[in-house]
Formats: sequence, structure tokens, C-alpha cells
Amino acid sequence: QVHLVESGGGLVQAGGSLRLSCAASGRTFSSYAMGWFRQAPGKEREFVAVISRSGTSTSYADSVKGRFTISRDNAKTTVYLQMDSLKPEDTAAYYCVAGSYYTILSNNYDYWGQGTQVTVSS
Repeated sequence: QVHLVESGGGLVQAGGSLRLSCAASGRTFSSYAMGWFRQAPGKEREFVAVISRSGTSTSYADSVKGRFTISRDNAKTTVYLQMDSLKPEDTAAYYCVAGSYYTILSNNYDYWGQGTQVTVSS
């Protein structure tokens, strides 16, 4: 079992930055690929970023590539999402996920956090 708790969301102006954190419980953190998904009101949930177990591989949605950076600290059992050059269309609830496979598919993730809201004003 893995329990995920996100933090760091909030209100920011367009062009600003936020850093999301996701603290994971359990001693097997390094055995999971970690990722972030987001869901805006009235829209489907979408993939944002994923990082491999060791942190050596990362993938991003085209919409955030070059602006967002995913990283992890296995010693602290925490994954981060640095979000720069934020746009109003980045407004959404952001969810941290953990799973056995390095994938962009939400169905393959076994554990989800409760979400943290990010609102970007224009």
C-alpha cells in the first residue's frame, strides 16, 4: 500500500511558478514509477508527467513540455512537479500517482492522491 499526499497548489498569476510536492508513505517508494495527472472542470483527466523508479527517465505531455519538470527524491519518498511559465489553461486539480509501470496511461496507476488545486489567473 502507498498513501500519497499532495501539497503546494494555490493561486498564481499567468507567467508565475508553483512547485507541487507529493509525499508517499511506505518503504517501497523506489519501486514505483511516479506521475502527475490533472483534471479541469468539465474536462477529462489528462496525463501531465511521469518519472521512472530511479529518476533517470521522464516523459511529459506536449502541453507542458519545456515548462514543467518532474523530479523525485527516493530518500525522502517525495516526488515534485516544478511548474514554470504557468498559463490559465493549466488551471486544474493535480493528482499524484504511483504505479508499477512507467506509462502515460492513467488506468495503469494503482495509487492516487487526493489532489491539489492549481489556479492560474490571467
